[in-house]
Amino acid sequence: MRLVQTMDYSVIVFDTAPTGHTLRLLQFPSVLEKGLAKVMSLKNKFGGLFNQMTRMFGMGDDFGDDQILGRLEGMKDVIEQVNKQFKDPDMTTFVCVCIPEFLSLYETERLVQELTKFEIDTHNIIINQVIFDDEDVESKLLKARMKMQQKYLDQFYMLYDDFNITKLPLLPEEVTGIEALKAFSRHFTSPYQGLCGKGDPVERLERKVSALQRQLHEAEEELERLKRGN
Repeated sequence: MRLVQTMDYSVIVFDTAPTGHTLRLLQFPSVLEKGLAKVMSLKNKFGGLFNQMTRMFGMGDDFGDDQILGRLEGMKDVIEQVNKQFKDPDMTTFVCVCIPEFLSLYETERLVQELTKFEIDTHNIIINQVIFDDEDVESKLLKARMKMQQKYLDQFYMLYDDFNITKLPLLPEEVTGIEALKAFSRHFTSPYQGLCGKGDPVERLERKVSALQRQLHEAEEELERLKRGN
């Protein structure tokens, strides 16, 4: 709340936990605001009793009901400001990150609906770990995964036709280090295209032949190692 209140930075990014934790986090300002309102509504009924209790335990004036409720009222003002900024689409937006699988699609739909209830702007979805349909892919497992992913990708585009959807590729290595992050970040401004969408048919066929030759060479080497072992 302090970060949002001061806005000492041009942008603040909250990298939130999975959906359930995120929704509880977003509910916190409203829940706390209601709780503080309830506490202050009890002031007239129990204020005198509270003062007697603090004096009985020797807590002093710093723990009187006026001081504590004064702090709570100040916190309530901060919460109201944070809530207002969360609901301002010029200041706050929520970017949903998911993968093309059933459970992730379900959780994204649940999240978008709840964000709408909270009046928090959301119009961007990032679909991560997408396997692109490259002609070089020979693995039956990868082809099966691509077919499965495509079914859910189609559903994402159908459900969120008015959203900005960005597909990011599944990579063979982790994205760690500054240079890797810079290279990966280009996919946000220039949509990633698999090899299947690059070059003319001759180039694509040459790549496929090259991949097959590489696989044949590796198989021959493995066969020679096995023969020498026997």
